[in-house]
Amino acid sequence: MRQEAVDRVRLVFTLFDVDGNGALEERDFDLMAHNVVEAAPEASEAAKEAMRNAFTTYWRTLLTELDADRDGRVDFDEYRACVLSPERFDAAVTEFARALSVLGDPDGDGRVEHADFSALMTAIGFRPANIDALFTAFGPDPADRIPVDVWDLGIRDFYAPDKAGIPGDRLVPEPAL
Repeated sequence: MRQEAVDRVRLVFTLFDVDGNGALEERDFDLMAHNVVEAAPEASEAAKEAMRNAFTTYWRTLLTELDADRDGRVDFDEYRACVLSPERFDAAVTEFARALSVLGDPDGDGRVEHADFSALMTAIGFRPANIDALFTAFGPDPADRIPVDVWDLGIRDFYAPDKAGIPGDRLVPEPAL
Protein backbone atom coordinates (compact mmCIF):
# COMPACT_ATOMS: atom_id res chain seq x y z
CA MET A 1 0.00 0.00 0.00
CA ARG A 2 1.47 3.34 -1.07
CA GLN A 3 1.83 6.19 1.41
CA GLU A 4 0.04 8.48 -1.04
CA ALA A 5 -3.02 6.22 -0.82
CA VAL A 6 -2.93 6.26 2.97
CA ASP A 7 -2.69 10.07 2.93
CA ARG A 8 -5.68 10.32 0.59
CA VAL A 9 -7.74 7.97 2.73
CA ARG A 10 -6.80 9.80 5.93
CA LEU A 11 -8.04 13.05 4.35
CA VAL A 12 -11.36 11.51 3.30
CA PHE A 13 -11.84 9.98 6.74
CA THR A 14 -11.33 13.41 8.31
CA LEU A 15 -13.81 15.01 5.91
CA PHE A 16 -16.43 12.30 6.41
CA ASP A 17 -16.06 12.51 10.20
CA VAL A 18 -18.37 15.51 10.08
CA ASP A 19 -18.75 15.84 13.85
CA GLY A 20 -15.00 15.40 14.43
CA ASN A 21 -15.33 12.69 17.09
CA GLY A 22 -12.69 10.42 15.54
CA ALA A 23 -15.14 7.83 14.24
CA LEU A 24 -17.43 7.52 11.26
CA GLU A 25 -21.09 7.02 12.06
CA GLU A 26 -24.30 6.90 10.07
CA ARG A 27 -25.17 10.50 10.93
CA ASP A 28 -21.87 11.65 9.36
CA PHE A 29 -22.90 10.08 6.05
CA ASP A 30 -26.45 11.42 6.28
CA LEU A 31 -25.14 14.94 6.81
CA MET A 32 -22.51 14.64 4.08
CA ALA A 33 -25.12 13.34 1.62
CA HIS A 34 -27.39 16.25 2.47
CA ASN A 35 -24.59 18.79 2.03
CA VAL A 36 -23.46 17.37 -1.30
CA VAL A 37 -26.96 17.13 -2.75
CA GLU A 38 -27.73 20.69 -1.61
CA ALA A 39 -24.64 21.87 -3.51
CA ALA A 40 -26.21 20.67 -6.77
CA PRO A 41 -29.54 22.52 -6.96
CA GLU A 42 -29.78 22.16 -10.75
CA ALA A 43 -29.22 18.39 -10.75
CA SER A 44 -32.10 16.06 -11.51
CA GLU A 45 -33.95 14.37 -8.67
CA ALA A 46 -32.70 11.04 -10.03
CA ALA A 47 -29.07 12.22 -9.78
CA LYS A 48 -29.67 13.51 -6.26
CA GLU A 49 -31.25 10.23 -5.20
CA ALA A 50 -28.37 8.27 -6.75
CA MET A 51 -25.95 10.37 -4.68
CA ARG A 52 -27.88 9.79 -1.47
CA ASN A 53 -27.99 6.07 -2.26
CA ALA A 54 -24.24 6.02 -2.94
CA PHE A 55 -23.53 7.54 0.48
CA THR A 56 -25.83 4.92 2.03
CA THR A 57 -24.02 2.12 0.18
CA TYR A 58 -20.66 3.54 1.22
CA TRP A 59 -21.73 3.58 4.89
CA ARG A 60 -23.37 0.16 4.83
CA THR A 61 -20.29 -1.35 3.20
CA LEU A 62 -18.11 0.07 5.98
CA LEU A 63 -20.52 -1.16 8.62
CA THR A 64 -20.82 -4.65 7.14
CA GLU A 65 -17.11 -5.09 6.48
CA LEU A 66 -15.69 -3.45 9.59
CA ASP A 67 -17.97 -2.98 12.54
CA ALA A 68 -17.06 -6.21 14.34
CA ASP A 69 -18.44 -5.08 17.70
CA ARG A 70 -21.61 -3.71 16.04
CA ASP A 71 -21.40 -0.36 17.83
CA GLY A 72 -22.24 1.59 14.66
CA ARG A 73 -18.84 3.32 14.54
CA VAL A 74 -15.76 2.91 12.33
CA ASP A 75 -12.37 4.30 13.40
CA PHE A 76 -9.53 5.26 11.04
CA ASP A 77 -7.63 1.98 11.21
CA GLU A 78 -10.80 0.03 10.41
CA TYR A 79 -11.65 2.48 7.60
CA ARG A 80 -8.22 2.26 5.99
CA ALA A 81 -8.32 -1.53 6.03
CA CYS A 82 -11.57 -1.61 4.09
CA VAL A 83 -11.27 1.33 1.73
CA LEU A 84 -7.85 0.32 0.52
CA SER A 85 -9.00 -3.26 -0.13
CA PRO A 86 -10.55 -3.19 -3.59
CA GLU A 87 -12.16 -6.60 -3.16
CA ARG A 88 -14.10 -5.27 -0.15
CA PHE A 89 -14.89 -1.74 -1.25
CA ASP A 90 -14.68 -1.48 -5.04
CA ALA A 91 -18.44 -1.68 -5.66
CA ALA A 92 -19.14 1.11 -3.15
CA VAL A 93 -16.41 3.33 -4.63
CA THR A 94 -17.65 2.69 -8.16
CA GLU A 95 -21.22 3.64 -7.21
CA PHE A 96 -20.02 6.72 -5.31
CA ALA A 97 -17.73 7.87 -8.15
CA ARG A 98 -20.45 7.56 -10.75
CA ALA A 99 -23.09 9.28 -8.63
CA LEU A 100 -20.84 12.23 -7.73
CA SER A 101 -19.54 12.78 -11.25
CA VAL A 102 -23.05 12.61 -12.76
CA LEU A 103 -24.39 14.94 -10.06
CA GLY A 104 -21.85 17.49 -11.31
CA ASP A 105 -23.35 17.38 -14.81
CA PRO A 106 -26.85 18.81 -14.32
CA ASP A 107 -27.43 19.47 -18.03
CA GLY A 108 -26.44 15.92 -18.97
CA ASP A 109 -23.95 16.92 -21.68
CA GLY A 110 -21.22 14.64 -20.33
CA ARG A 111 -19.17 17.58 -19.06
CA VAL A 112 -18.72 18.99 -15.54
CA GLU A 113 -18.33 22.75 -15.35
CA HIS A 114 -15.72 24.15 -13.00
CA ALA A 115 -18.33 25.89 -10.82
CA ASP A 116 -20.35 22.68 -10.35
CA PHE A 117 -17.18 20.69 -9.59
CA SER A 118 -16.06 23.27 -7.04
CA ALA A 119 -19.46 23.42 -5.35
CA LEU A 120 -19.58 19.65 -4.87
CA MET A 121 -15.99 19.32 -3.71
CA THR A 122 -16.46 22.25 -1.31
CA ALA A 123 -19.57 20.57 0.11
CA ILE A 124 -17.46 17.49 0.84
CA GLY A 125 -14.95 19.73 2.61
CA PHE A 126 -11.93 19.95 0.35
CA ARG A 127 -9.94 23.19 0.30
CA PRO A 128 -10.50 25.58 -2.64
CA ALA A 129 -6.83 25.64 -3.72
CA ASN A 130 -6.74 21.83 -3.76
CA ILE A 131 -10.03 21.67 -5.66
CA ASP A 132 -8.73 24.04 -8.32
CA ALA A 133 -5.45 22.11 -8.60
CA LEU A 134 -7.38 18.87 -9.12
CA PHE A 135 -9.68 20.40 -11.72
CA THR A 136 -6.68 21.74 -13.64
CA ALA A 137 -4.97 18.33 -13.45
CA PHE A 138 -8.03 16.80 -15.14
CA GLY A 139 -7.29 18.97 -18.22
CA PRO A 140 -10.37 21.15 -18.68
CA ASP A 141 -11.43 22.13 -22.18
CA PRO A 142 -11.45 25.78 -23.35
CA ALA A 143 -14.96 26.21 -21.84
CA ASP A 144 -13.53 25.16 -18.43
CA ARG A 145 -15.25 21.76 -18.31
CA ILE A 146 -14.04 18.21 -17.75
CA PRO A 147 -15.63 14.97 -18.96
CA VAL A 148 -17.82 13.16 -16.44
CA ASP A 149 -15.89 9.95 -17.16
CA VAL A 150 -12.56 11.62 -16.33
CA TRP A 151 -13.84 12.69 -12.92
CA ASP A 152 -15.42 9.28 -12.34
CA LEU A 153 -12.09 7.54 -13.03
CA GLY A 154 -10.24 10.13 -10.92
CA ILE A 155 -12.43 9.32 -7.92
CA ARG A 156 -11.89 5.59 -8.33
CA ASP A 157 -8.12 6.12 -8.67
CA PHE A 158 -8.18 8.20 -5.48
CA TYR A 159 -9.15 5.06 -3.53
CA ALA A 160 -6.69 2.74 -5.26
CA PRO A 161 -3.98 1.50 -2.85
CA ASP A 162 -1.38 1.10 -5.61
CA LYS A 163 -1.74 4.54 -7.21
CA ALA A 164 0.64 7.47 -6.80
CA GLY A 165 1.21 10.62 -8.80
CA ILE A 166 -2.45 10.78 -9.73
CA PRO A 167 -4.55 13.94 -10.06
CA GLY A 168 -6.32 13.14 -6.78
CA ASP A 169 -3.07 13.54 -4.86
CA ARG A 170 -3.60 17.29 -5.32
CA LEU A 171 -6.45 17.14 -2.83
CA VAL A 172 -4.09 16.24 0.02
CA PRO A 173 -2.73 19.43 1.57
CA GLU A 174 1.02 19.79 1.83
CA PRO A 175 2.24 19.21 5.38
CA ALA A 176 2.97 22.38 7.33
CA LEU A 177 6.64 23.06 7.89
